[in-house]
Amino acid sequence: MAEGLRERKKRQTKQRISDIATGLFLEHGFVTVTIAEIADAADVSVNTVYNYFPAKEDLFLDRGAEVVDRLSRWVRGRPVGESCADAVLRELRAQVEGVSPAVGLFEGYADFMKVITESPALRSRLWAIQQESLADLETTLRAEAGPVPGRLPELVAGQLNWVNATVFGWIGEEMSKRRPTHEVSREALDLIDEAERLLGEKVLNYGIRTAT
Repeated sequence: MAEGLRERKKRQTKQRISDIATGLFLEHGFVTVTIAEIADAADVSVNTVYNYFPAKEDLFLDRGAEVVDRLSRWVRGRPVGESCADAVLRELRAQVEGVSPAVGLFEGYADFMKVITESPALRSRLWAIQQESLADLETTLRAEAGPVPGRLPELVAGQLNWVNATVFGWIGEEMSKRRPTHEVSREALDLIDEAERLLGEKVLNYGIRTAT
């Protein structure tokens, strides 16, 4: 469905507020900058900021919902003949090889992570996002693979989430050293290969999509 004018303006306003807030956080730190200062810089009211972002942390980690759904989205989009694990590994490799900002491969990531590291509130929110992603993936695996007895979906979700978190965390550490993105990307692909070799057959073959 085509996006209406009103919806487009709301999306643009939300993005503009987030971009301005991020710039202020990067320059002055998360704790120092107030919502009132963000509203003033964006030329909107404080209430408008809160209408789009219920919490201050949402202004910096504004893609939280997208991150929560990412692994599940990859699993749901897998083609016939592909398992849930293969879908996650394939998509993760594609983002790393494509030097995607979505996995932290962009110049300035060190500055981005510095803001998070210095803020207990942001660190807490990031941890919460990771836990939500794990729970969301388990729900998706149960829905995609049908009724499975025992705790296998939970265990598979944990393993796939571990691979994703390990790769993402390693990229973050290396990018925080301000290394060239292409070097980090190349080494991250090796890390994905190594992680895949550690996964068991039950994980790798879980939820192979069959023709409908």
